[in-house]
Amino acid sequence: MSATVEKHEFKTEARQLLDLMIHSIYSNKDIFLRELISNASDALDKRRFEAIQQPELLPEGTELRIRLEPDTEGRRLSIVDSGIGMSRDDVHELIGTIAKSGTKEFMKKLEQAKGSEVSPDLIGQFGVGFYSVFMVADRVTLVTRKAGEDTATKWESAGDGMYTIEDAERAEAGTTITLHLKETDEEDGLSDFTEEWMLRRIVKQYSDFVAYPIQMDVSRTEVERDEDGKPVEGAEEKTVTTTETLNSMKALWLRDKADVPDEEYNEFYKHISHDWQDPMARIQAKIEGTLEYRLLLFIPGTAPFDMYMRESRNRGVHLYVRRVFIMDECKELLPEYLRFIRGVVDSEDLSLNISREMLQQDRQIERMRKGIVGKVLAFLKDLADKDAEKYKTFWSTFGRVLKEGLFADYENQEALLELSRFSSTMEETELTSLQAYIDRMKTDQDAIYYMTGESRKLIEQSPHLEAFREKGYEVLLLDEPVDEVWTQSVFEFKGKKLVSVGKGAVELGSEDEKKQAEEARKEQQENYGSLLEYLQKTLSEQVKEVRISNRLTSSAACLVTDAGDLTPQMEQMMRAMGQAAPEVKRILEINPKHPILEKLQTRFSADAGDAALSEYAQLLYGQSVLAEGGQLPNPGDFSKLVAKLMTEAL
Repeated sequence: MSATVEKHEFKTEARQLLDLMIHSIYSNKDIFLRELISNASDALDKRRFEAIQQPELLPEGTELRIRLEPDTEGRRLSIVDSGIGMSRDDVHELIGTIAKSGTKEFMKKLEQAKGSEVSPDLIGQFGVGFYSVFMVADRVTLVTRKAGEDTATKWESAGDGMYTIEDAERAEAGTTITLHLKETDEEDGLSDFTEEWMLRRIVKQYSDFVAYPIQMDVSRTEVERDEDGKPVEGAEEKTVTTTETLNSMKALWLRDKADVPDEEYNEFYKHISHDWQDPMARIQAKIEGTLEYRLLLFIPGTAPFDMYMRESRNRGVHLYVRRVFIMDECKELLPEYLRFIRGVVDSEDLSLNISREMLQQDRQIERMRKGIVGKVLAFLKDLADKDAEKYKTFWSTFGRVLKEGLFADYENQEALLELSRFSSTMEETELTSLQAYIDRMKTDQDAIYYMTGESRKLIEQSPHLEAFREKGYEVLLLDEPVDEVWTQSVFEFKGKKLVSVGKGAVELGSEDEKKQAEEARKEQQENYGSLLEYLQKTLSEQVKEVRISNRLTSSAACLVTDAGDLTPQMEQMMRAMGQAAPEVKRILEINPKHPILEKLQTRFSADAGDAALSEYAQLLYGQSVLAEGGQLPNPGDFSKLVAKLMTEAL
């Protein structure tokens, strides 16, 4: 064995995090043991799964278990598992680097919480739970050996910003974490974590449902007794040590709902998700028939910090086959738009040695996925109908992700539309459903009107809404990037077409009103025909057409996207994702009743060759771009033009 000891320094943010741990930012310090037991359980799951394909990783007779080894005199507590273990590289990568993806965000949350009580859910949410050990320990030693390898590795740190790594010896695969405990201080929440009753209480409270035995040697003083149970006279006391299992190991999804208290469900959720906050809701079902499986799913109380970091997510739905763990992130069971769901699915019918490649092609998995999605969406529909406030909380947390299903899951599109909630011109603060919108529709209205944009404020200021406001038509205000995507593939809801107020021509009112409006527009088109041709020729590089508008009442002009074209926001999104997006020219609509257009028409009629007319045309176009919150291609030139015309006017 090499005697070389490598000494490493934590990164700056990691040292700051360790300092916070050491100085007790959490009042409930016994939660450290829950995190270590959960990590050990994960390691056992992984070894069991890897051994399906490589039986040599789990030799016959190997006990899959977790042991607690308290040492009262030495002030030490060891947590020992026979899991998959880690290689030297694994230790450096997984233990030596704290929460690679989440540390900075974690620190930001702590900074925001300064001066107030810090919620313990932050630890689990950002994947730094292992380091909660420094709340109770002055020094931590970890010895691990990866299954299938001969060499063990030792990692040690005193939480001072440094850690060491060296070769070590361990008889079997697995990991031993030894905590060199701080002195007991009840006022500071530091209990004696070597006491039997304390360890029993923590395991029972947090880890009773862990699928592997959590064992501890327990010593009792006994004396020989007679048939009546009385001590035999003269018999000497002797100490007897037995190994006891501290947890029940009962799979919650197999138990009757009525027999499981909410507290136990909540702790099970925290165990499988490594979240430290209670879930918002749970979904439990047993599916019987040609395909049998059980599911116990949870909706988190807050959005996981990595919900939009797809490469780092690893806490989704756990797949079991006849109570045997298979994998902890079975992406095939749920679509991407339900990636926030956590829980367990246990199948009676899948093969124990099913692989990731087989999962992707397994028809039973497809049927299970369809059934699970149906259960989740039905649950959400029931929640929306029966508990509007709770559903409002759910939507504010996960609505943006759920809307991804509107373009990704055509089969469930109608159900997802029913679940969706949107801002509206009729609601100042509350969101509305599409059904509520339909219930409020005018008798002559045959479409659901919407407009997309970067924010509600910008959309509300858009000139595109003027005619809709004047005539009392409600418009949905879609201000999230995902709205640009799903509106490209969803065209109706319950027989009502979805129509963008920023696209195509506008026809509002009864058939007679529409006819009158169109006749008036054609008349104005003829009256302004020469000016329209001039504007279109002058602005040919920027717009495809200039026409009279039916949507404007107070603004001079606006830009409209043709019915089949991409919106500017969609073009921008595509380019941001590295995709080629064609340059789309839009339509400039003008308001013939606006004073600017009336004066422009008068000036054009007086002298069609007036050089200032082209400058006014550019000004009109630039004003239209800015009115909808867009960006001018040459803001400097536009600014100079405005200054020039202002100078001349003054």
